Amino acid sequence: MRKILFTILLSFAFAFAYQDLNSKAFYEMIQKEKNVIILDVRTPQEYEKDGHIPGSILIPVQVLPQYIRELEKFKDKKILVYCRSGNRSAAASRFLEQNGFKNVYNLKYGIIDWKRNNLPVEYGMKK
Repeated sequence: MRKILFTILLSFAFAFAYQDLNSKAFYEMIQKEKNVIILDVRTPQEYEKDGHIPGSILIPVQVLPQYIRELEKFKDKKILVYCRSGNRSAAASRFLEQNGFKNVYNLKYGIIDWKRNNLPVEYGMKK
């Protein structure tokens, strides 16, 4: 019985290991921590036309598995993940954790909430 309970608790802990942050806490982490990776997992069209968080890297969630080897050099850094509403970024956060990333943070309610709080946004594609 103890073994079953331990297994259930352990799987629950891994299922929700990444941390959700509201937009203000997400922004504070970007400001406070100088060595973070900001990962935008939306489409290129959303990134360009709807705006993006300054300094973010665009890797759409659909192709994230293809970039996992390139991202491995960031395993020791904090990875801040966002999308439009927080759903795709939650899936991306789970994927990153399943691949060994330990410091993953999801922007709860996505860039919608970020913009609602008048936080900085850039438009267009990076050159």
